[in-house]
Amino acid sequence: MTTVYDFTLPALDGGTLDLAAYKGRPLLITNTASQCGFTPQYEGLQAIWSQFKKTGLVVIGIPCNDFGQQEPGTSAEISTFCHKNYGVSFPMAARSSVKGNTAIPLFTWLTKELGFFAQPRWNFYKYIFDKQGQPAAWFSSITPPTANRTRKAIEKVVCSY
Repeated sequence: MTTVYDFTLPALDGGTLDLAAYKGRPLLITNTASQCGFTPQYEGLQAIWSQFKKTGLVVIGIPCNDFGQQEPGTSAEISTFCHKNYGVSFPMAARSSVKGNTAIPLFTWLTKELGFFAQPRWNFYKYIFDKQGQPAAWFSSITPPTANRTRKAIEKVVCSY
């Protein structure tokens, strides 16, 4: 059976983000963008990371330019923007495609696992994975990472950690 831990992502710093390194830990993965109306959600993602990382949760951002060309920057520009404006310290992947024929394998798998409606239709779709690496919940852009329902889904996977 495939799990989230079977995937690797190009890292924002130029290396590789091997999700197997987080095996047994719950994850929150989101596609991000620096020039989007939802960009302030970086603040909430950082708050979730700060609050829950000691419980095992790993937050991972995947910059994406698929929606409205709202992530046009280079890796260095994205990194600087995220750190300077939102204090982002959670792991970030390099800019990647999350939809259609050019989607990275992780998002192709997510679409197969969760179905058509769970496909990202904009920036800041959030996917929560349990400690077995299986999708536990997903939320669209309009649900902030700090929303009560998002927190409840996170608490459910971290309590079992």
